Order: sequence, then C-alpha cells, then structure tokens
Amino acid sequence: MAYLDQFLQAIVAEGASDLHIGEGQPPKMRRHGDVMPMRSEPISRDEAMMMLSELPGERNWKFFEERGDLDFAYEMDRDSRFRCNYLKQANGYGAVFRLIPTKVATLDQLGIPAVVREFGHLRGGLVLVTGPTGSGKSTTLAALIDYINENFSRHIVTIEEPIEFVHGNKRSIITQREVPANSRSFPDALKAALREDSDIVLVGEMRDLETISLALTAAETGLLVFGTLHTNNARKTVDRMIDAFPAARQAQARTMLANSLRGVLAQLLLKRADAQGRLAVNEILVANAAVAAIIREGATQKLQDVIVSGRAQGMQFMDDAIFALLEKGLVSPHEAFMKAIDKSRFKQYLPAEEAALGNSAGGSPDDQQRARGDFVKRAGVRAR
Repeated sequence: MAYLDQFLQAIVAEGASDLHIGEGQPPKMRRHGDVMPMRSEPISRDEAMMMLSELPGERNWKFFEERGDLDFAYEMDRDSRFRCNYLKQANGYGAVFRLIPTKVATLDQLGIPAVVREFGHLRGGLVLVTGPTGSGKSTTLAALIDYINENFSRHIVTIEEPIEFVHGNKRSIITQREVPANSRSFPDALKAALREDSDIVLVGEMRDLETISLALTAAETGLLVFGTLHTNNARKTVDRMIDAFPAARQAQARTMLANSLRGVLAQLLLKRADAQGRLAVNEILVANAAVAAIIREGATQKLQDVIVSGRAQGMQFMDDAIFALLEKGLVSPHEAFMKAIDKSRFKQYLPAEEAALGNSAGGSPDDQQRARGDFVKRAGVRAR
C-alpha cells in the first residue's frame, strides 16, 4: 500500500471531497465545502517526496520535476478513484486529490431538473455545463453521458485531462481520450474527433481560443458538443465565449454561437442547513429564437428576462432556484445570500436569522474546532 493511501482512505471514510497536501503545513481535507487539518504535524520535504513520488510512475514524476505541474488519475482500489493535481509552490511540493465516485450517479439522484435530459436527445449543437471549480460539473456531465449511453446508440468521444469517470459501453460506444496521454492537446483531440465517426463529443475544459473555436465549428457541422466553462450563470457564459475571440472576430463568433448553442446548465453547490452535505442548484437556459437574436445583438443583459419568462420550457433562473431551497429550509439565509446574484433579494432574511446562523452553517467556531479534533483522532493518519 502506498504511504499516501492512509490519507486517501480517511477522505473516503469521512465523506470528504478533496485531500490537500502542502509541504510545510499539515495535510488537510475539504468536507462539505470546509477545509480542515487532518493532523497537527506539518509535512516535511522528505515526507512530501515520499507521498507524491509513489503514485504517478517514473515517467510522470520526471515530467512533474521538469514542468512543476502534473494531472493524472489514481485508482486506489475498485471503489476509490482520484483526480490528482501535482504542483510546485513557494514552500515546496504540493498536491490536491479529488475523489471521483466509481459509480456514476443518475440525474435523478443528483437532483438535476428533468429538462436537462432533453439535452441528451439532441442530434447536434453546443451544450455548456458551467460553474466554479468544485461545483460538480464533471459529475453532472457524467450522469448526462450515462443517460445517453443507456438510451441511445451513439458514438461518444470524451476528451479529458485526466479521465475522471470511467464509462462502460451500454447502448452507445464510448471512446475516452486523455490529454496528454492519448492526445497532445484538447484542440488536437477535437480535430481528430471530426474524423472518428463521432456523434457526441465531450470537451472536458474549454480553456483557450482554439478549443472554443473548434467546439463551435464541430457543433455547426452537426456534432453534439458538451463543454465546460468556469462561469456562474448563462449570461456570463455567453460573454466568456465571445470575449475569448479577438475584437475583429467577435461578430462572427456571435453568429456561430447563436446558430449552434442549444443550452446552458450553470451549477453551484450550496451547504445544507443541517450540515449534512451540499445541494446542487442550477440555472438553465434553453436556446430558442429569442436567445439566438440576443446573442447576435450582443445584448446578453436580456438573457435573464428570457430565462425568467421561459419557465414553461424548463428554464430556471439561478436566484429563483436558490430561493426555492431557502423557502424549503434546505439552505440557510446566509448561504443563500452568499451564492445569490441579486443579494438585495436575500438580504431581508439575514437579520432575523443572525442568531441561528452558527447552527445552520455548521455550528459555532468552538463546535467546528471540536469536530476537527474528533476527525484527527478517528483518521489515525501518521507522520513519517
């Protein structure tokens, strides 16, 4: 067993999402959105070297030593798979490990609105799944791909860095390609997908102009393209797509996006009021003639009105979805206020709830400190 496995096992046992390793500080975990130490002793240079060098293999370790960054996937056992990011930082070595469930959850289990299934029925166009880092975009996309896999006969090509959820062939054929192990870059893999008799292409991250441009071109040629961006709502998503292009090409980009965009699913995770985990909340834009006209005009400020008035089509505005959770008592007023776009709408609920915020947000500082101490005792992770 690798030395690092004891920390990863503790993450799994505690229901945490991430393990943070940083030279000169204790190992830490993220649980329900909060970061807490797993022990009191900081990680030394020798321990960091031992922790990190065991997992990636000699070739990847050499690459990391030369470049200072490395992404790969590590399967600890049949039930535990991790997305790993190695980095060099001011104090030395560091790494972050994200737990990836080995079983793909369904859209129903994730609480994703039913209209999202309709994106899986499309035969072409561009669907964007967006949200900040750690908002569950990959999990939602995996559920959508699995829905297609179970119900349609398609050739699905995924391009990821690294491969996270592993899909088996059901009714569809799924080809999973990892950057840089199977293709040098996202643009190279996307170009190749056009010649691979693919019906659907999932682009794990649309991070540069070339990838965004190729994704739009692929969608216009008849492929169904799923992509991700780090934006919080539909309006910012459209703006980000257009702003990626130089000014001289933005008019053309607006036309391409207006023609190819089929929907935007923006996602945030909110802490539950009972401190028993987090809930996904979504903004949903379903592209129609009005949306296409707004994109061509560059008047993205009008998208909110389209979303609010498009409830019959399954559209959903982010603040409305957050407010629905607040009304049901599933999230605290403080959490709703922090994640809302229009904070004035939620500010009125804060004063009367001020005294209760400590419990609804996970307990008082003293309670949280005791919880951290209890975790360190349970985890039993050791220093070497």
